[in-house]
Amino acid sequence: MRGNPFDELEEMLDRLSRQVGEGMTGGGLQVPGSVPVDVADAGEEYIVTADLPGYETDDISLTLSEGTLRLEAMRTHETEYAEGQYIRRERTHKTANRRIRLPEPVEEDEVSAGYENGVLTIQLPKVGGGEESRQIDIE
Repeated sequence: MRGNPFDELEEMLDRLSRQVGEGMTGGGLQVPGSVPVDVADAGEEYIVTADLPGYETDDISLTLSEGTLRLEAMRTHETEYAEGQYIRRERTHKTANRRIRLPEPVEEDEVSAGYENGVLTIQLPKVGGGEESRQIDIE
């Protein structure tokens, strides 16, 4: 005799709920095209760390506007290989982006960013902040 179908449905939903919960706490459930980031409160400033492997500094754009940090990266590759033909090609045009709403205003003129070994680090000193957009240079 077959069990109650509602019991099976409830078990399936419980399992799905656990998987989603584990994914959220483990940093999973990444949206395609989004950039994985860590946002830390270091007392006097926020530090945002983003993984952007394979990009050059010129491929990355940072903008701070109305308490939101916007990160965009775009990578393109040549269509032809200089020495011959591709046998396999998986590294193609790629874009990634992320918007991060900051919990408190930051001092926009003091924001700095650095990029090393595929990791972008942005330092955002707290306090103050204006309403205009500001482009952030990456060192």
